[in-house]
Amino acid sequence: MRPVVGIIGNFFLVNDEYPAHSGGRMNSEAVCDVSGALPLIVPTDPALVNVFDLMAACDGFVFTGARANIHPEHYNEEPTEAHGAFDEARDSVTMPLIRECVARGQPILSICRGFQELNVAMGGSLHPEIRDLPGRVNHRMPPDGTIEEKFEICQNVTFTKDGMFHRLMGAEVVRTNSLHGQGIKDKGDRIVIDGWADDGTPEAIYVDGAPGFTLGVQWHPEYKAAEDPVSRPLFEAFGQALVAWKSSDRTSRLKSA
Repeated sequence: MRPVVGIIGNFFLVNDEYPAHSGGRMNSEAVCDVSGALPLIVPTDPALVNVFDLMAACDGFVFTGARANIHPEHYNEEPTEAHGAFDEARDSVTMPLIRECVARGQPILSICRGFQELNVAMGGSLHPEIRDLPGRVNHRMPPDGTIEEKFEICQNVTFTKDGMFHRLMGAEVVRTNSLHGQGIKDKGDRIVIDGWADDGTPEAIYVDGAPGFTLGVQWHPEYKAAEDPVSRPLFEAFGQALVAWKSSDRTSRLKSA
């Protein structure tokens, strides 16, 4: 059996009235086609799921991007209009799930909002609007245009020389898309910022000393992941970590039987 990946879902109203949990097809395709795993959408509501059942059911998790932002109460700030909309049910699931996965070594790949969740779960904070900071550019998705135009490769990301992402990508500078409004303000405990956009915005992180795969990126690697030279090695490495976890977890269960 393939490893199972829980893809963090988002609350969504169909036709502005029917409540649903949604997940982007791009994430499922990247997990299936590049990581070689079985994608399952997680309904992120603490009334429906709990952290330990999820960890038992899945070999790893993808913390996805979303329109809604993390509620600033998780980094001890008051909400403002700049913080945008929230999905507090998702926060209630993802914050403890990230911390437990990091502690246990269960593989996680964190994307966009997921990148921000990883930082906040480890004690960090966020800027509500990157484009308002001196010297920063607008990293938001264009409001109009085709999917191809919105996910267009548009920025350089520079990694720490000989760092984790440099070794993974085989390049010190790569080209990525950029579709986010918020970004890291203060990095969380053990969070290593390993890649930056040209304007200094953090774009790649991992957890120092974590026993498992804990990579996070601020861009959206799920777009055309099978053919993109930056996305593919990221999802392939995640897939390798999933196989290793599944094998070790199965061995552990057999030894305890």
